[in-house]
Amino acid sequence: MKGFLTIVLLVISNAFMTLAWYGHLKFAEWKWFSKLGLISIILISWGIALFEYVFQVPANKMGFKGNGGPFSLLELKVIQEVITLVVFAAFTLIVFKTETFRTNHIIAFVLLVLAVYFMFKK
Repeated sequence: MKGFLTIVLLVISNAFMTLAWYGHLKFAEWKWFSKLGLISIILISWGIALFEYVFQVPANKMGFKGNGGPFSLLELKVIQEVITLVVFAAFTLIVFKTETFRTNHIIAFVLLVLAVYFMFKK
């Protein structure tokens, strides 16, 4: 159960971080947002990123073997990286409809999934 909850929290945290890092590129299409200066955009992104930490920190604390969780530190990091890629890919396809995935992107994704497989292989 801790493993599943850790992964759910990591997905939620990555959704907020992806929005904080890349959302402003899409928000620029909004008239009021496009008039904001860089400092304002940074502060808005920082505010969104705060929610990433609200989910990321508990996920890592709960999921870490040293705290009774099922994952080593290395396993947590690899899981987080694959989740980041999946969330980013979904975000890109849903929000930025002009972006396309090519064969090399898919191959890279498969290699990252294989990295998770090998990380957990005993």
